[in-house]
Amino acid sequence: MLTKLRNILLSFSRPQKIAVMVIADAIALPASLIAAFYLRLGDAIILQKYGISAPVIMALAAIPVFYFCGLYRTVVRYMDISMLRSTGIGLAIIAIGTYAGCLLFDLPTPPRSSLLIYWFIAFSYVVISRFGARNLLRTPLRKHLKAPRVAVYGAGEAGFQLVNAMRTSHAYAPICFFDDDTRLANKHVAGLRVYPLSRLDEVLHKHEIQQIVLAIPSASPQRRRTIVNRLSHLSIPVRTLPTMAEMVEGKILESAIREVQVEDLLGRKPVPPRSDLFSKCVTGKSVLVTGAGGSIGSELCRQIESQQPSQLILLDHSEYALYAIEHELKERFPDIELYAYMGSVCDISQLSQIVREHQVNTIYHAAAYKHVPLVENNMAAGIRNNVLGTWAVALTAAQNNIETCVLISTDKAVRPPNVMGATKRCAELIFQAFSLRPNNRTTFSMVRFGNVLGSSGSVVPLFRNQIQRGGPITVTHEDVTRYFMLIPEAAQLVIQAGAMAQGGEVFVLDMGDPVRIIDLARTMVEMSGLAVKDTDNPNGDIEIQVVGLRPGEKLYEELLIGGDTIPSEHPRILCSREHYLTLDQLEPMLEQLRIACTNGSSLDIRIALQRLVPEYTPYSLLSARSLPKTVESPILAKGEGLVSTAQNWKTERETAVGHAA
Repeated sequence: MLTKLRNILLSFSRPQKIAVMVIADAIALPASLIAAFYLRLGDAIILQKYGISAPVIMALAAIPVFYFCGLYRTVVRYMDISMLRSTGIGLAIIAIGTYAGCLLFDLPTPPRSSLLIYWFIAFSYVVISRFGARNLLRTPLRKHLKAPRVAVYGAGEAGFQLVNAMRTSHAYAPICFFDDDTRLANKHVAGLRVYPLSRLDEVLHKHEIQQIVLAIPSASPQRRRTIVNRLSHLSIPVRTLPTMAEMVEGKILESAIREVQVEDLLGRKPVPPRSDLFSKCVTGKSVLVTGAGGSIGSELCRQIESQQPSQLILLDHSEYALYAIEHELKERFPDIELYAYMGSVCDISQLSQIVREHQVNTIYHAAAYKHVPLVENNMAAGIRNNVLGTWAVALTAAQNNIETCVLISTDKAVRPPNVMGATKRCAELIFQAFSLRPNNRTTFSMVRFGNVLGSSGSVVPLFRNQIQRGGPITVTHEDVTRYFMLIPEAAQLVIQAGAMAQGGEVFVLDMGDPVRIIDLARTMVEMSGLAVKDTDNPNGDIEIQVVGLRPGEKLYEELLIGGDTIPSEHPRILCSREHYLTLDQLEPMLEQLRIACTNGSSLDIRIALQRLVPEYTPYSLLSARSLPKTVESPILAKGEGLVSTAQNWKTERETAVGHAA
C-alpha cells in the first residue's frame, strides 16, 4: 500500500505536487484552529459567535505566508530543519497578526491562549506531514539498498554532520561512534552511542561493522597517521573525510568520504608556499619548462600558470605527454599565452631559438630519465639526456643571460650506487660550475628532494594495482626506506627555491622521517580491508614477496652529501653546502664521459662517470682499478665537442665584454 502511494506521488508533476500540498493545508489549517478553540473552551460557542469564516480566512492567510517562507518550493525529500524554522515564524506572525487585527478593527478577540494552542497544532501538522511524506518517499531506498554498516571515528561536529548526511542518503548505515575523549564514553551523539577505544575490537565484532570512517578533518598529520596505524590491524576498510585544507565549505557531506591515501600516512604537513617567493620568478615572466610532460614538469606548469606568467613555453620529447599537458593548460588557463615545442634538451640550437624568440626570463629544467633500472641498462642514453642535456640547458641560459635557471634534482644524487643518481649529481656539478663563471648574470640553483607520490613509476600505484589483482606485492628488500612528498609540494618548492637562490645553492626540503616500504605495503593492504598473508597468518589475502634489490638500488636515500646545511628564507627548506668543480675542471671530464658513451664499453662509462662523481661506487672492482689519466678525444682534435663549444662561447663573451668596455 505504501509503495503504491509512493509511486503515485512520484508520478505527479511538480505543479501537481504543490497543488496537493496546498489542498491538504487548506483543509488541515482550519481544522487546527477549530481544534484549538475546542481545546480552550470545551464547546462550540466561539464558532457560533464568529462562524466558520474566521478559521477559513486564517487558513487562507497562512498559505501565502507558507509560500513566501519557501515551504512549497522545497523538495520534500530533501527538507531540513531550517525550512521548519521559517514556517514556525510564519505561523506565529499569522496568530499575532490575527489578534492585532481584531484589536485594530474593534472586533471580538479570540482567547489569546487559543491562538497559542493553534500555533502548536498547526506547526505539529506541518512537521508531521512534511517529514512523514519525506520518509514515505525514501522508504523503498532504505529497504532495498544494502548499505555498509559504519562506525564513525570522532564524535565531534564533523562526526555529527556526517551521520546526518549518511541518514539522508542511506549510502551508509551509521551504527556507533568511537572517540579518544573519555568524557564522551557511553554518551550518545546524533542518537548513536559513543564507545571508548578500549572496546574497539569487541564493538566491531558485536555490531558487524564493515567500515570505519575517520571524521577528524582538523587533526594533524601525526595524529591521523597514529590513528590509521592503530586501526590497520583490524582488516576493515578505513575511509576518511577530507582534511580542513581540502574542504571548501564547512559542511560535511557523505559524498566527501574517500579512501585513506598514502598522503594521510606521511605524518607531516605539506610545506605551504610563501606568496612572495612563489610569484617572484614567475608572475609577468616568460617561463620555459623542460620535460613539461612529465610528473614534476606538468605540475610545475600548473603551478606556474596559476601565478599569471606573461607566457609559458613547454618543451618535451614525448608527443603524447606534451599534447596532454598543453590541452589541459589551455582549458584551465585560456587567457595565458602557451607554446608547446617537441624536441630534446640535447638540441642546443632549438633551445637557443626558443629562448631568444620568447625572450625567456626563467627556466625550470625538469627533463630527465629517472627510472633507476632502465637507466642502469641504458647508460649511454641516460647520460646523454641527464648530463649532456643539462649542459645544453645551462650553456643556453648562460649565453642568453637568462635571469633564473633551476635544476630539478633528486636524493638519488647523494652517494649514488646507480647511473641515474650519478648523472643527476653530474647535472648538479654543471649548474654549480656555471654559477661560478666570471661575470655570470644567470642565477643557477638546484632543488633536491625525494620520491613524489603518484609520479610515473611510483611504488604507490604499483602496490595499488598489485592489491587489486590479488597480489602478491613485490618489495625489493625488507629494510628499504624512502622519503616521500606530494607532487604539488615538490613543484612549489622548486619555484620558491629559484626565487631564494643567490647562485649555486643546492636546496633540500625537510621531508620528515623516511618510510619503510614494506610497512607502506602492509598498511595499504590492511587499509583495503584485506589481511597480509605470511607465516603468522597463512590464510591472509595478499602476500608480500621480497624479490631482492634491483641493479643500482640503495637500501635508503639521503638528501645531503655532507652534514653542512644552513637555513633559508623558508622555514622548511635548507641550503646544502656541497663540493663543486670549476668549468675548467669539469669540461675535460665531461668530454671524456661523452666519448665513453659514444665509443666505450659499460666499464669505460662507469670509470668516466666515477671520475666526475667520486661518491659513485657501483662495483668494488672500480676502486681496485687504476683510473686512466687521460682519454684521447678524436672529436677534440677536430675542434668540436663540449670543450670547444664552451671555449668558443667564452671567446665570444670576452669579445662582447671588450667591445662593451
